[in-house]
Amino acid sequence: MGRPKALVHDPGGTSWLVRSVGVLRDGGCQTVTVVLGAAAEEAAGLVPEGAAVVVADDWSEGMGASLRVGLSALPEAADAVVVSLVDLPDVDADVVRRVVEAGTDPAVLARAAYGGVPGHPVLLGRDHWAGVSGTASGDAGARDYLRERDVRLVECGDLATGRDVDRPS
Repeated sequence: MGRPKALVHDPGGTSWLVRSVGVLRDGGCQTVTVVLGAAAEEAAGLVPEGAAVVVADDWSEGMGASLRVGLSALPEAADAVVVSLVDLPDVDADVVRRVVEAGTDPAVLARAAYGGVPGHPVLLGRDHWAGVSGTASGDAGARDYLRERDVRLVECGDLATGRDVDRPS
C-alpha cells in the first residue's frame, strides 16, 4: 500500500482503522483491542475512544507477531475473540455478527467463508489461544493452526467478498 494499512483512508476519506473498529463494535464485539505496528504512534491517534491499544514491536515479522501480542493483551474474563484485519473494506458488521453467532464459548473455532473459501474474521475461543500463539509466525498468522483443526466455516459470501486490499487501486 506504500504506507502502513492502519493509516490508509478510503476514497471517501474514512480511515480503515476507524471503520474496522466500528464494524467490530456494530457486529457485537463489546470490547475492541487494536494491535498497531508500523507507525504505531501516528496510528494511535486514529483509534476511536474506548478501544484498547497494544503495540507489536516486532511487527516487521508479519501478522503472526500482531496476533500473538493481541491475544496476550486480552482480558482474562474473555472467553472468545474475533480476529479481523484492517484491509477488508467490504467486510461489515453483518459479517462479524454472523461469525459471532457461531458461539462465544472457550472451545469455539469458526471463521467467515466467502463462496466456501475461508477468510476473516476468525472467531477463536480461549481454549485455542495458546496453540495459536505458539504457531503464529510470519504472515501466516493462525493459518497453520486452523488448517489442522475442525473449524466451523460460516458462509458470508452473500454479504461480502472478504477480499483484502494489498495495493492501492
